Amino acid sequence: MKGVATILILFGLSCSSKKNYNTWTSYNGSPESIHYSSLKQIDTNNVKNLQVAWTYHTGDADTVHNSQIQCNAIIVDSVLFGTSPQMKLFALNAVTGEQKWVFNPFDSIATADKGFFFILNNCRGIAYWTDHENERRIFYTAGSNLYCINADNGQPIKNFAIDGKLDLHNDLDRNVNDLFVTSTSPPVIYKNILIVGTRVDEGPIAAPGHIRAYDVRTGKRLWIFHTIPFPGEDGYESWEDSTAYKFIGGANAWNGFSLDEKRGVVYAALGSASYDFYGGRRLGNNLFANCVLALDANTGKKIWHFQTVHHDVWDRDLSSPPILATINKNGKQVDVAAVTTKTGFIYVFDRQTGKPLYDVTEKPVPTISELKGEKLSKIQPFPTAPAPFMRQNFTEKDINPYLPDSSFADVKRKWASYKHDHMFDPISQSGTIVFPGLDGGGEWGGPTFDPETGVLYVNANEMSWVLTAVDITNKPASEENFEQAGKRLYRTNCMGCHGPEGQGSGNFPSLIGAEKKYTHNAFYNLIQSGRRMMPAFKQLNENEQEAIASYILKIESAKTKKYVDKRRDSLYRVPYSITGYNKFLSKEGYPAISPPWGTLNAIDLGSGKYIWKQPLGNDTAFKNATQPTGTENYGGSAVTAGGLLFIAATKDQKFRAFNKRNGKLLWEFDLPTAAFATPSVYAVNGRQYVVIACGGGKLKTKSGDNYIAFCVPQ
Repeated sequence: MKGVATILILFGLSCSSKKNYNTWTSYNGSPESIHYSSLKQIDTNNVKNLQVAWTYHTGDADTVHNSQIQCNAIIVDSVLFGTSPQMKLFALNAVTGEQKWVFNPFDSIATADKGFFFILNNCRGIAYWTDHENERRIFYTAGSNLYCINADNGQPIKNFAIDGKLDLHNDLDRNVNDLFVTSTSPPVIYKNILIVGTRVDEGPIAAPGHIRAYDVRTGKRLWIFHTIPFPGEDGYESWEDSTAYKFIGGANAWNGFSLDEKRGVVYAALGSASYDFYGGRRLGNNLFANCVLALDANTGKKIWHFQTVHHDVWDRDLSSPPILATINKNGKQVDVAAVTTKTGFIYVFDRQTGKPLYDVTEKPVPTISELKGEKLSKIQPFPTAPAPFMRQNFTEKDINPYLPDSSFADVKRKWASYKHDHMFDPISQSGTIVFPGLDGGGEWGGPTFDPETGVLYVNANEMSWVLTAVDITNKPASEENFEQAGKRLYRTNCMGCHGPEGQGSGNFPSLIGAEKKYTHNAFYNLIQSGRRMMPAFKQLNENEQEAIASYILKIESAKTKKYVDKRRDSLYRVPYSITGYNKFLSKEGYPAISPPWGTLNAIDLGSGKYIWKQPLGNDTAFKNATQPTGTENYGGSAVTAGGLLFIAATKDQKFRAFNKRNGKLLWEFDLPTAAFATPSVYAVNGRQYVVIACGGGKLKTKSGDNYIAFCVPQ
C-alpha cells in the first residue's frame, strides 16, 4: 500500500527502545502488554527454515463441548508454564517440551460423566512472582478461584488466602455469592501487590467488575476501585439511579492490565455495564463502564479516565488492555497508552495526563429507541486519527458478492428490513445490524507494538451481526405447569444466548436434543454451576431452575405438575431480552457482508498513518474469490527485532510469519487444530523459540490439546 521509500522514511523516524525485551515472563510478553521480543536469531532470511522443536499434548481436550486453549504461555528461565483445556496448570522443559509437573484444580471434584459439573473458564494467561531469594509463585484462575501455586513443584502455597486459593466472590463490597464471577485474564503484579480483574455475567443479574488488589504473599485485600461508583465517589453522578451501585453489574477489567512499573501506574480498559443490550435500568453515561483507567498501583486511586462509549447498549466493551509505548510525535518522545477497540477506533493518550494525542470529537448519534424506558446518549466520541482499522458501516454495496444469486437477494431483502444506517443505531424489535460487530474490530488478543519502529499492529474481525430485542414483561399465568413456566423462564434467562427455540447463536451451542445428552441431575447441576461461556444461575431459586430443566429436557411429568411462582421481587428485572447473538449470515451459513472478514494492520502511532493492511486468513469455501478472504480471528500477534510478525488466530489452522515492514507473508505452517491464542517468543541456551497453543474449539473448528514450539535448525 505504501512505497518502499515511504516505509523507510517512517521507520527512520522510529523511536528507540531503551528496555531489552528478551524474555517472555509476563502475559503478552511484558508488563507493558506490547507482545514484543528483542530476540533476532529468527529473522526474515531464515524464517523459511522454521521447524517443529517439540509438541506437548495436554491430553484433556473436550471435543464434545468444544474446549479451547487461549493461553499465552510464559517462560521463566528454562521452564514454560501454560494451561490446558480443562484448566490444569503445567510446567514444561522449554527446550524439550518434557513435562515437569501438572496441577489439577478440580482433583477433588466429581467429573461431568458422573453427573456433576464445574465451571471452566477460558484461561488466556498466568502471572509469575518471585522474591528473588526463596519463593517463586504462579497465579491463575480456574472456576471462581484465583490459585497461588509453587512454581517449582506445582503445589498450592497454603499460606496464601485459604489453602492457596482466593474466592473471587469475596471482597467486592457487595454480596455476589450466587452470581457468576471468574477471570479469563491473569492479574498483574506490582512489587508485592497482586491486581485482579474479573469476568462477570453480561445479563441483568451480574456482579460488579470492581478492581481489587491483594498482598501477593497473604491474599489479604489491600485496596478496591469501584468501577460502579459508590455515593460520594467520582463518577457516581453519571448514573441517574442513585442506587445503581447496589444492583448494576459489569464495568469489569476482564481483558487484563498493563503496568508502568517505573511510575507505579496500572492501566485497565473496562467492559460495558450489564444488561448489555438494554439500559433502561442504568440511565446516564455509566462511568466507569467502557473506560480507559489509570490507577495508582499502590493505592487504587484514580489518576485519569476516558470513556470510549457513553451508555453502551451494543456490547462495545474495551476488549484488550492498553499498550504502553514511547512514540515519536512531532519530533518529541512521548510516553503513551494506546487502546484498540471493537469499533475499529484507536485511542492514543498521554500516559501521565490522559490527554488524547489526537483530537477526539463528540459527534451526534441516533437517539430514538423503540424500547420503552431506554434513553441513549446524544453524542459519542470519535477520534480524528488514526483512521479506523475496519469498515464502520454495512451498506448495500457491502453485501457479499460471492453468494449464490438466490441468497444474495434474500440477504439484500433482510438488510433492507433491518436498521443499518449508523454504527450507533439503537437495538430494535425489528432487528438492528451491529457493525462493527460484537467480536470487533479488535478483540481480546489485543494489539502488538514495536518499540524499535513505533508501529502498532492489530488484527481485526469484520463480521456483521443482527440483534433483535423481544419484550419479556409477560407475567406468569395464574395456572401454570412446570413446562409452561420453564418456557417463560427460558425466554427471560436463556434465550439471549441460545435463541428462541434453543437452536444456539454465535458462540453459544444448540440445546436441541439436550434430553439425549444429559440426565436430569446432570443438567440441573449445569444450571447451578455453569460451564465455560455459560454462567451459573444461582440467582434463580430452586423452583425456577427445576422448571427450566424440565422444559429443555422435555420431561413428560412437567406438563401436569403444577408450578407455584416463588419469584423474588427484584431490581434486576428488565423488560427486554434479545433473540440470540446472531451473525448476519446467508441461508447457507456464509457471511452476509463482503470480505475481507479478517485483516492485519500496521499503523505508525506517531503519525497516525497506515504502513500496510491486508487480509488475514482465507476461507476456502469461496473458490471464486479473487484474493484471500480473511477469516474471523481470535488471539494476538508477536513482533520481533528479527523483522517478523508471528500470528495464528484464524480458523484456517495456519500459523504465519510476516515481514513486519511490508506485510509480506514469509512462512506459514499447517497446525493440527486452529490456534486461538497469542504466540510467545523466548530463548534458552542461546537458541530462540516461538510457541503457540493450538486448542481450536471456536468457529466450528475441532478442539485440540497441543502446544507447539518452533525453531530454526542449528
